[in-house]
Amino acid sequence: MHKSPDGTAYTLIGPADGPVIVMIHGLGLNRDCWQWTTPALNDHYRVLCYDLYGHGQSAPPPETPNLSLFSNQLATLLDHCGIETATLAGFSLGGMIVRRFAQDHAHRTTGLVILHSPHKRSADAQDAILKRVEQARHEGPQSTVEAALDRWFTADFKQANPDMMDIVRGWVTGNDIGIYHTIYRVLADGIDEIIAPSPPIICPTLVITGDEDYGNGPEMTHAIAAEIEGAQSVILKGLRHMALAEDPSAVNTPLFAFLVALDAKA
Repeated sequence: MHKSPDGTAYTLIGPADGPVIVMIHGLGLNRDCWQWTTPALNDHYRVLCYDLYGHGQSAPPPETPNLSLFSNQLATLLDHCGIETATLAGFSLGGMIVRRFAQDHAHRTTGLVILHSPHKRSADAQDAILKRVEQARHEGPQSTVEAALDRWFTADFKQANPDMMDIVRGWVTGNDIGIYHTIYRVLADGIDEIIAPSPPIICPTLVITGDEDYGNGPEMTHAIAAEIEGAQSVILKGLRHMALAEDPSAVNTPLFAFLVALDAKA
C-alpha cells in the first residue's frame, strides 16, 4: 500500500508497461472489494486500486463531498502515479465517479466499465435512499448494513457464506459516522449531474448489472448505455449488487473481453 500526498491510499500492481485500468469501489467499501477481480487482470494490465476519501485507509474528504471532489481525487492520483490515460472501472458510487471523470477529463479516459451503478431513480426509490442517508446520519453505518447485505447478495449465497458477510459488514461498519452519511448523500443526490452527460461521454463503455440488483437494475443499465454512443450493456442472470464477489467470473469474463477488444483498437 502507498499513500499520495493528499492522503489517498492505493496499490498499483501488474506489468509496468501494461495498459492501465483504475478500479473505484462503492459507498462504504474500500479497494479490497476488488480482490475477486484483479487476479483476472494483473497478468496483462497495470491495475490501480485506491480508497476514496473517507474510506479504508484514505484521508477524510477535505471538503463537503460531491462527485467533482472524487473526480479531482482521481486526477490527482493519476498525476502522482505518472499515469496520463487509463480505462476506469467503477462500482456503484464508483460508477458515478467514472462518469463524472469522463466528462471532466475526456482526454485522459480511454474506456469506462460501469458496474451496478444508478441512473435516474423513481420518486419512491429516491425517497427510500434519502431516508437511508438520514438513518446513517443519526445512527451510523451499522444501522443500514444488514438491509444492504440483503440487497447486495442473493439469499442462498448470503446464508452459505457467513465469512464473506462478516468481511463486507466489517468494511461498512468501519466507516466514520460523521463522514459516511455525507458520502451517502453523493450517491443519492449526485445522479442528476451525470444523466444526459454534457459534455457527452465519448469513450468506449461497458455497463453491467445483475437482473436482481433492484436498486441499480437492468432498466438503469440500459439507460446509462443509451446515453453513451456505442456503449454495450450486459445483464447478469440471478445476481444482485455485489456480483463481483458472489460470482467473480460472471463479471470478470465480460470485463476482460471488453479490455482485450479495447486494446485491439488502440
